[in-house]
Amino acid sequence: MPIDTRYRRSASLFYNSFPPGVKWLIIANVAVYLVYFFGSLASGSPIFRSFELIPYAVMHGQIWQLVTYLFLHSLGSPMHIVLNMLALWMFGAAVEQTWGTTRFLQYYFICGIGAGICVVLANLVMGDVYQPVIGASGAIYGLLLAFGMLFPEQEILLMFIFPLKAKYAVMVFGAIAFLGSFQGGGPVSNLAHLGGMLVGYIYIRTQFTSRARRTVRPSYGGASTGRGGWSGLSGGVSGWWREYKMQRAKKKFQVYMKKHGSGSGGDKGPWVN
Repeated sequence: MPIDTRYRRSASLFYNSFPPGVKWLIIANVAVYLVYFFGSLASGSPIFRSFELIPYAVMHGQIWQLVTYLFLHSLGSPMHIVLNMLALWMFGAAVEQTWGTTRFLQYYFICGIGAGICVVLANLVMGDVYQPVIGASGAIYGLLLAFGMLFPEQEILLMFIFPLKAKYAVMVFGAIAFLGSFQGGGPVSNLAHLGGMLVGYIYIRTQFTSRARRTVRPSYGGASTGRGGWSGLSGGVSGWWREYKMQRAKKKFQVYMKKHGSGSGGDKGPWVN
C-alpha cells in the first residue's frame, strides 16, 4: 500500500469517533500510566525502571526499551501524558484516516523507535549513557511532521492561542526542539523530538520515491492532484511527479508527430527530450 503524500488544503482536527489505531494507543498509554502511578505510589519508588530508555542498557541487550519507553510518562507532571495524548488524537487521527490504520501504526512505531535510537547514539557520543528517557514525544513529533506534509495549509492553534498554518507549526516545534537539545534535560529529551521528526521525514520521502519509480496513481472523481504542496518539506512531491510524467509524455508525443507527421520532411526541427 503506497503512502499517500498528496497535498490537502485542510483536515478536521476533531472527530466524532477515534480511529482504531489512535484509540488503542491512547488506551494503552493511559492504562500503563495508571499502573505506573499507583504501582509506584504503593511501592514507594518508581516501578518499570527496566522499561525506561537507558542508552547503556540498550547497548547491552535491553533493546525492548526502544519500544516500552514510548508508553511511560512523567509521574511528576500529569500534563506530560495529557498533552501527548491530545496531540496524538488531534494529528494522529487525520494521518490515520489518510493512510489507514496499518500504515499509521507502522509509521508511529518507526518514528518512536527511530527517535530512541537517535537518543542512544547521541548520548553515546556526547551525553550521559545512564540518563533515562521516557515519553511518546518522539513518535508524536513524527506525526506532527506527517500532518504538516499532508495538510500544510491547515491552521492549528499554537499553545491553544495563536493560529498558525501546520507547515509553519512544524518548523516552530522543530526549532524549539533543536534549541532545547543544547540544554540539560530530565527524562523527556528534545533529542527524541528531533529524532522522531528526522526519521519520519526520511521514511516518508523514501517510501514515496521508491514507489513513485514503479507506479503513478491517477486521480479520480476530482481528487486532489497534489498541486500547491508544501515546498518547505515535501514540495508537493506527488503532484510534481504527476506533472513531470505528463510533460514528458507530451514531449514524446510531439516528437512522434514530427517524425511521422504530414510529410514535410525538410523541416524536422530539433529533438525534444
